[in-house]
Amino acid sequence: MLKDILDKFYLDRQRDREQQHFYITDAGKCGRAIFFKFKNVPRAAMEPHILRMFDRGDYLQMQILNALFSTGVVRASEVVIPPQQLISGRADAIITLNNELYVVDFKSMNSMIFRTLEKAKEENINQLQLYLHYFKIPKGILLYINKDNLELKEFVIQYDPKLVKSLLEDLEVLKSKIDSNVVPDRLEDYPENWQCMYCQFKEICAMAGPKEVSWQDFKNKVESIKAINNGKAS
Repeated sequence: MLKDILDKFYLDRQRDREQQHFYITDAGKCGRAIFFKFKNVPRAAMEPHILRMFDRGDYLQMQILNALFSTGVVRASEVVIPPQQLISGRADAIITLNNELYVVDFKSMNSMIFRTLEKAKEENINQLQLYLHYFKIPKGILLYINKDNLELKEFVIQYDPKLVKSLLEDLEVLKSKIDSNVVPDRLEDYPENWQCMYCQFKEICAMAGPKEVSWQDFKNKVESIKAINNGKAS
């Protein structure tokens, strides 16, 4: 009864989040998966309990932010990057420590992952680098939160202009593929890449093959396969 209502709430909310522009969290991510999001390709539904776990992570991050506010180090929270055409994003906080500004990004995870974390994750560094770029702040902090016991780990990240240039160039290339309806190549380390393991587009990606392909040609191929399968079923 209540479970069904709550599951439907989370699934409906997920469907409302169709992608229309790049987010900072897309930086360095699989271009093919982002392409499929832009084209509203049907994807495997994420389990409601996973979506609830995301909400729990947001709640824990808010607890940490409230504590930081109490110490007086927070200068701003939920800070939107300056408006521009390519990408949008919102940093968790900007703080001052020892008269220096830092952009802070919170990340929550379970104990199993947290225990093995010895350095900041690459995808998190990419995201923070873009915040540093757009806010013109030279240092940032990635603060990891253990969802199970609230243990913390932090990593200070220095602004890397070469990395930022590469990330933005990759997004520009991806934008041109989206606009010209060209499905990007698969990741070089497919299917071992961690993104492949959790991807909601596994089935459709496998059908597209390893190399870039015309979106229209691929759609025609998928529709033909569906027609053949429907004919066999009848």
